[in-house]
Amino acid sequence: MNAHRKTRIGRSRAALVISIVAALALTAGTAALASRQSVKATTLTALIGSSGPAETFAVNNAAKAFTKRTGIPVNVIVASDLGQQLAQGFASGNPPDIFYLGNDQVATYAKAGDLAPLDNLKNVKTFYPSLKAAYTYQGHLYAAPKDFSTLALVLNTASWKKAGLTSKSYPTTWKQLATVAKKLTRGGQVGLCTGPEFHRLGVFMLQAGGWLVSKNGKTATVNSKANVQAFNFVKSMINAGSMKLTNQIGAGWGGEGFGKQLCAMTIEGNWIAGAMTHDYPTVSYKVVELPAGPAGKGTLQYDGGWGLAAGSKNKTDAMSLISYLTQTKVEMGNAKAFGVMPSVKADAKEWKAAYPQFAAFLAGADYSKSIPTVPDIGTVLGDFNQQLQGLPTTDPKSILNRVNGELQAILH
Repeated sequence: MNAHRKTRIGRSRAALVISIVAALALTAGTAALASRQSVKATTLTALIGSSGPAETFAVNNAAKAFTKRTGIPVNVIVASDLGQQLAQGFASGNPPDIFYLGNDQVATYAKAGDLAPLDNLKNVKTFYPSLKAAYTYQGHLYAAPKDFSTLALVLNTASWKKAGLTSKSYPTTWKQLATVAKKLTRGGQVGLCTGPEFHRLGVFMLQAGGWLVSKNGKTATVNSKANVQAFNFVKSMINAGSMKLTNQIGAGWGGEGFGKQLCAMTIEGNWIAGAMTHDYPTVSYKVVELPAGPAGKGTLQYDGGWGLAAGSKNKTDAMSLISYLTQTKVEMGNAKAFGVMPSVKADAKEWKAAYPQFAAFLAGADYSKSIPTVPDIGTVLGDFNQQLQGLPTTDPKSILNRVNGELQAILH
C-alpha cells in the first residue's frame, strides 16, 4: 500500500470518526435540550389557603409572571381545607410542590420528614430574624416567610371621642388600659373585647414576662407566676365589666364584635383592615400599639410561609418559585392586594409610607413572638383555647396547670 493510499484511508477514517462524534454530540445535545424542555414543561403545584378573591388573584398573578420569566408552568390550587389537603398529600406520597405553611405546623411536618430544608434559599438573608426563627426547627429553615401579622389595639374613634378621650389617652400601660376600657363601657358597648383564646390573650403573657416554654424550649412554663398574673389581670377587667370575651357578646371574633360596635376596642391583627373595609365601612377606627405590661411591650406574631415538600420531584424549580414569590416586589404587591405585611425587611419603609395608619402593626415586629416550633403544639393550643372560653367563671391557675401538663408531655 503506497503512502498516498494510506493517507486517503487515514483521512477517510478520520472523517468517519468525526462524523460519528458529531452525530453523538448532536444526539446528546438534542437529548439535553429535550431534557431541559421536559423539566420546564413539568407543572409545579402550589397549594394555598386563600383569604378571598384578592389573595387568590395576587398569587395567580405572581405565578403567571414567574412562568413568563422561566417557562415553568405553575398550577395554583386554592384549598377548601388547607391542613387536611396537605396532610392527605403527604400521606398519599403525592404532595403539592410548594404550599402555605403556618409556623404552628412546621415542627410537626419537619419531624415527620415531610419538608425539604430551605437553608440555601437565594434570598434567605432578607427576612426578619424573628420570622426565620419561627420557621427554624432543629437548626434548619423549613419554610420561607412570605408575610406576617402582629396584634395591636384597635379603637373606635367615635366612641373614643364620646367618652372624652383624646390621642393623649392612648393606653401605654395595663393600668391605663383598664382606665380607658372603663370609660368606654357605656351605652350598651363594652370597653374591650377579644377572642377567648391564647392567640389573642397570649399578648398579656408576654407583657407580664411569661411564655409557653423556657428559653431552651425543653420545659413548659404555661403556669408560671407571670402567666398567672397576666390572666388574673384579664379576669379583673372582665369582673369589672369593662372587658368581655367574644363568646360573651355573641361575636365570632374580635373584628365582628368591634365592627358591630359591641365593643369600643379590640385586640386584633392587621387582617381586620379588610373586614372593616368590606363589612363595616362606616365604622371609623385607629390602630395603636398594645400597652406594655409589668415586663414591657409584647405581642403575638403570626407567620405565613412557603413550604417545599420533601417528596417533590421538582425541587430545583420549586426552590426557584419560592425565591421569586418572596422577592420584595412580589411581597409588596401582595401587601397592596390583600393587606399583609411583607416578610422582607427591605419593604418596611415602602409599606409604612403606603399604610401609615397601620404602622403600629409593623412596630410590633420589634417585640413580637411566634408560637414555639414544637411538634403537635397545635393540639395543645386547641385545648388551651377551649379552656379559655370558661375564663370568666374559672380560676386561671387551674386552666394554666392543665395546659402546662399537656405541653410538657409533648416536649423532648
